Amino acid sequence: MSKQATVSKPIAVRPIAPMTAHVNEGLLRRFGGLVVIGAVLALLPLILPNNFYLDLVIRMGINAIVVIALNLLAGYTGQISLGHAGFMGIGAYSTAILTVHFNWPPFAALLAGMVASGVLALLVARPILKLKGHYLAMATLGLGMIISIAITNEAKFTGGPDGITVPALSFLGIEINGEKQWYWVVAALLLLVLGGAINLVNSPAGRALQSIHGSEVAARVVGVDTAAFKTKMFVFSAVIASFMGSVAAHYVGFLTPGIAGFFHSVELMTMVVVGGMASIYGSVLGAVLLTLLPQLLAKFEGWETVAFGAILMLTMIFLPKGVVPSLSSLWRKKGN
Repeated sequence: MSKQATVSKPIAVRPIAPMTAHVNEGLLRRFGGLVVIGAVLALLPLILPNNFYLDLVIRMGINAIVVIALNLLAGYTGQISLGHAGFMGIGAYSTAILTVHFNWPPFAALLAGMVASGVLALLVARPILKLKGHYLAMATLGLGMIISIAITNEAKFTGGPDGITVPALSFLGIEINGEKQWYWVVAALLLLVLGGAINLVNSPAGRALQSIHGSEVAARVVGVDTAAFKTKMFVFSAVIASFMGSVAAHYVGFLTPGIAGFFHSVELMTMVVVGGMASIYGSVLGAVLLTLLPQLLAKFEGWETVAFGAILMLTMIFLPKGVVPSLSSLWRKKGN
């Protein structure tokens, strides 16, 4: 054998990207949107001309936090709930009743509302979450309606349809008043919940939730305790909704049973669907769009509801996965 025959061609070695580059790329993909939202929230008070727009952004933030929690349950775990406004109502009215009628400190009343919602969610989770699809939606709808009716009928404590006044939120002698103070409180809460939700969906627990959505039987086969995960997520989303109900009650300063009503539940679920099921950033966008749209359509005097419905219908026809997932998919196709 000749010397030339024994010499093999050099193997082309593909350069391996440093591990830190992969880590940085993953962090950027995961938290890039969070940084952008944080920057926007920091700049908005400098741009917005008056308190009317600050009030609008605060309401967007409150809705966004509830919708993120609802999307974790409905979008990632596949458990549709049409009764989440009921949990907001429990939180809001617990705060109002305990502070007005029993002179509780506002923060203690807020915590009591969260505990009440969590206990109720825990008690009903097992039987309700055995149902699937439309049956589950109807069961949660029934739960929300029971809470709404109870709030309306217990007028001695809740004020009934006339509503009830809620005092300002205070903690350790510090009282939160005015749109500017509330803006920073809600902005901080939004970033906290947003960051926590992103971490959760990228954790092993988040992947377990997504496996339940994909196929509950397959998830069970690979060892996921589906009943426990569904219960924990139902309780978690109910507690977050209750917390934001209390925050909304203190911010607005006045409550009516509409906060726990059927239409509010449908509105929250619509925000999830429009923004994008199983999309954390879609939750924020859905809350922003559906809080802003009624204001933009106000000039259509008498036709704003029709225009609102038409926009939602067209969104669902042309962007069936929701705005954020559909636009992300289009972006990836163009990139390929």
